[in-house]
Amino acid sequence: MTKALGRLFDIGSVVAPIADLAAGANTGHRVHLKNCGGVAFVVLKGVASAGTDDVVVDVKEHTAATSGTSRDLDVVTTAYIKNEASLDGDETWTKLTQTAASEVTLAGATYAAHQAILVIEVDATQLSDDCEWVSVDIADPGTGGTIPGAVIAIPYDLTVQRAPENLAQLNA
Repeated sequence: MTKALGRLFDIGSVVAPIADLAAGANTGHRVHLKNCGGVAFVVLKGVASAGTDDVVVDVKEHTAATSGTSRDLDVVTTAYIKNEASLDGDETWTKLTQTAASEVTLAGATYAAHQAILVIEVDATQLSDDCEWVSVDIADPGTGGTIPGAVIAIPYDLTVQRAPENLAQLNA
């Protein structure tokens, strides 16, 4: 078994790397939290080619792997961000706080000219009793310019630990 992958965490795509978050709404893949303590969603955002459109990340909970009932998960009070004009490894985390909501907004006036890494954590106990899946969507930021980006999920505190090649798919 590896030192951490499969024992402490797994990793998977939520919004695959795309050339332009502003090309339309980006619906994230669902992550099953049945066999883990929670998930860290990692949003990677590039510099906007023009404009100052906001990037809005929306956390949702679901009753099924596909279809079912989906609703906003209004539990996000804290997120963490690293941002600079060009991420080069010397950034430190900045804590973002807000009233409990499902959305975290990266205001274009502040972040459009920056690359950013945003982390939003959701604990499995924060889901409604009828929900086991979570996802994040990124709303269409508008027409200000191209914004490259992606979202990955890192489920952590795995309750079923396996060699990486034997881990279940994240939506199972």
